Amino acid sequence: MAWRSFLSGDQLNRSHDIEHFEKRLGYHFQTLSHLQEALTHPSRGSATRQDNQRLEFLGDRVLGLVMAQALLERDPTASEGLLAPRYNALVRKEACASVARDIDIGAVLKLGRSEMMSGGRRKDALLADALEAVIAAIYLDGGFPAAQQVILALWGDRVTMVKADARDAKTTLQEWAQSRGFTPPKYTVLHRTGPDHAPVFTIEVKLDDGQSDRAVAGSKRNAEQAAAKALLEKLEAS
Repeated sequence: MAWRSFLSGDQLNRSHDIEHFEKRLGYHFQTLSHLQEALTHPSRGSATRQDNQRLEFLGDRVLGLVMAQALLERDPTASEGLLAPRYNALVRKEACASVARDIDIGAVLKLGRSEMMSGGRRKDALLADALEAVIAAIYLDGGFPAAQQVILALWGDRVTMVKADARDAKTTLQEWAQSRGFTPPKYTVLHRTGPDHAPVFTIEVKLDDGQSDRAVAGSKRNAEQAAAKALLEKLEAS
């Protein structure tokens, strides 16, 4: 009855949609109430309809454990400094949102009218949060082995190709620094040369412990990204 209440008022055959979503997800729920909660955005929650924020909290931890274990098993000799950027690339919001789009989680989300009108089904943060909530729902419904199996299947080649996926070097470096209690990396323009229409920037990035690197590019953004990438590679090699 709880699931029927959740489905009431929808224009589509929601049981049909959920069945197809479970196929995309690769998991069949025994207790649909967990999935109901996972797919309910706070904008649609109420006193009688629990939203997915609590499940998001749990799912984030389940995902983290699965990815940490997968990375350790994949590369038993990797240092913590090498594993951390890979881990961050796999669990960051952008990665989760990409997986969420692969299984079209936005199509089955329950959103409030204002969130729907503002394009909520396409927002990275909203999709990532919903996916983490669904992971928690699987964990509660089928246990850790079930959640682990689904996560590894959904992430697929992302785990083995994690270096290629870690494109945003600045974000990865900041997460690496924060995980060690450092302040965010500091970027400094050392030189700016060339004409206004074709400038060349030399940027240095430095961590609290003094480790640094630099790069040159035609824009500050590209130079910062290149400097962050260079420093990450240095950290991975240490």
